[in-house]
Amino acid sequence: MSLSVASVTVAYNSARVLPRQMDALLRQTHPLQEIIVVDNASTDGTPQLLAERYPQVKVIRMAENVGAGGAVAAGMAYAAVDRKHDWVWMFDDDSVPQDRALESLLNGIDTHTGDDGRIGLAASLAVHPETGTCYEPLFWRDGFVRPPADLLREPVFFPDLVITSGCMVRREVIERIGFPRADFFMAFIDFEYCLRARQHGYKIAVVIDAKLDHEVGHARAIRLPGFPRLWPVHAPWQEYYMARNLVYAAWHLYSNTKTKVFAVRHLARHAVGAVLFGPKKLACLVKMAQGFSDGRMGRLGKRFPLR
Repeated sequence: MSLSVASVTVAYNSARVLPRQMDALLRQTHPLQEIIVVDNASTDGTPQLLAERYPQVKVIRMAENVGAGGAVAAGMAYAAVDRKHDWVWMFDDDSVPQDRALESLLNGIDTHTGDDGRIGLAASLAVHPETGTCYEPLFWRDGFVRPPADLLREPVFFPDLVITSGCMVRREVIERIGFPRADFFMAFIDFEYCLRARQHGYKIAVVIDAKLDHEVGHARAIRLPGFPRLWPVHAPWQEYYMARNLVYAAWHLYSNTKTKVFAVRHLARHAVGAVLFGPKKLACLVKMAQGFSDGRMGRLGKRFPLR
């Protein structure tokens, strides 16, 4: 019996970028059973665009912007719980999968069926379209650890952390561990969900041939020791959520001395990067400090809206 796969895209004011993704999803060599867009209360005509140009797409319209966490959870609930699709393939609104991406993901999963642990998540390899640099999946060793370069040449490898966009989640995983955290609003939602799945014994497979054009912020390539190869420029309110949710995870979910030290060092390094490469230096530093404080105190939820 063939597997049923539905895509779920979180969209917010996406009328300009969404057609490229919708066209790519419709071109998949392994057809999707359903294409779902969760519209996060857009004001730029995104629902109208979908209704006029893509009437076959299921649109879930949120009454207010519930952030990436709430929108992904709503899409998962519809696709896995209501519709009973075997896999849910998740996307940011500006990511574009190659035409054979879904076929490659399913082939990769099939090749490793019966491996030493059940594959619960299968991810595309996200690549920055302008520089060709990949967004590396990570290992978790009380903090982020980059994979050795040779692993990125393997057809399939098994990290601990992948980004949401381009990642498929098995329905069984959703039924067992639930949905991503809506109270994170945005940032670290994907990593927390990966860690939760790993705690329950599921493996995360990255299929190298399943390529995905993906851009986080206005990323630029940099070559300074201690910094990632791509530096995405984020708004101050984005820096808040990234700092807060990482610190919350370090202090409340995976609390130990090593993780706390990692979080402090990571944020300190990121603050230096914001000063070196970011346009709104002081505002970003202020929001990172607020995020650090709120994360330690466990103050979650929507604090600064997307705008």
